Amino acid sequence: MEIPSQLRCLFAGAIEQQDGTYLIEVPEHEIELGELQSGETYRVAMLESPATDDADEPTPDSQRERTPSTPPVEEGDQRTVEIEDIGEQGDGITRVERGFVVIVPDTESGERVTIEITEVAETVAFADVVEREHYDD
Repeated sequence: MEIPSQLRCLFAGAIEQQDGTYLIEVPEHEIELGELQSGETYRVAMLESPATDDADEPTPDSQRERTPSTPPVEEGDQRTVEIEDIGEQGDGITRVERGFVVIVPDTESGERVTIEITEVAETVAFADVVEREHYDD
């Protein structure tokens, strides 16, 4: 998936129906910390959530409510992501829910990998590659 340079934020959210309209809530921190401005108009792209099977879902014991002030990942979480960029230290960079940055060493820009979160800080997480997706030429 190509990510345009105009992308201002990336987050996951549900569509809610309210009084004959449909709403998508933008997390408060996207306005406070991100590049979005209240009252401005933005284009929104919608991507369908990938289907999950029961084997991939966390057990109730490992689930915790995640609010905008807490990172959207925790240690041990696995995600399939596309590496969006390469950082100054040469590590891959991807973003997950709410535009949260995950650093993935030993990856290349555009590479699609399954990662496991190894460390979580307030504003960034670190992950190792579990599996690399191979493309057919």
